[in-house]
Amino acid sequence: MAAVKAAGVDLLPVDSEHNAIHQCLHAGRREEVRRLILTASGGPFRETPLAQMAGVTPEQALAHPNWRMGQRISIDSATLVNKGFELIEAHWLFGVRPDQIDVIVHPQSTVHSMVEFVDGSILAQLGPTDMRMPIQYALTYPERSASNQIRLHWEKLRRLDFQKVSRRRFPCLRLAREALREGGAQPCALNAADEVAVAAFLERRLPFTGIAQVIENVLERMPRLALGSIGDVLAADGEARRLAQEEVTRQSEQVAVPHQAGS
Repeated sequence: MAAVKAAGVDLLPVDSEHNAIHQCLHAGRREEVRRLILTASGGPFRETPLAQMAGVTPEQALAHPNWRMGQRISIDSATLVNKGFELIEAHWLFGVRPDQIDVIVHPQSTVHSMVEFVDGSILAQLGPTDMRMPIQYALTYPERSASNQIRLHWEKLRRLDFQKVSRRRFPCLRLAREALREGGAQPCALNAADEVAVAAFLERRLPFTGIAQVIENVLERMPRLALGSIGDVLAADGEARRLAQEEVTRQSEQVAVPHQAGS
């Protein structure tokens, strides 16, 4: 972001949530922004009883209700750690304080994110669950090119629901906020620990609820380091991965990991 500022250019986000915020911010000056509101679908386990969460399988976790994505991002959406990463990104991309960024659950994934201004006005960007729209916006900015293929069908839109994020159901969002607040190597460790834990879950070496536990334990054990170079980043990433592997091994020895019937 320092390089972006020095060059006097815009860094154009393609991720649908940040792309939506980028569009909404054009309605006012940055000093007029009260908060950014990131929307989350809630993933496949938004209403699953908490007592059943430890027993979910990779197949269930990969079945996202709205988006077709790769394996890791699908699992990250199920744990909501992806919103934690997006929160960290929004802090740096748009230069707002962490306490000015909220996350809400929006099951329909029609409102991609919102911006609230100091006068109480809230602007939202709506669209279909189609990544071609934010990609085209970034490629053609500041112009808008016509599209005959991407369109929100209002006649199929019955309702827009919004819910508060459950801290018990989605502990990874809290862990991401804590990592952002501490800074240094903590956000790097958050990402590394999540990647190792998700891989272990997909390989059935870790229960679904173990992902958050691995991340939390790694963040607690991670040395508090400042990042001054890419070498520091790589060293922090390597240490976090080492700690995460230890946590996966420890957890896998303590609990039985659920398997899909017939596997």
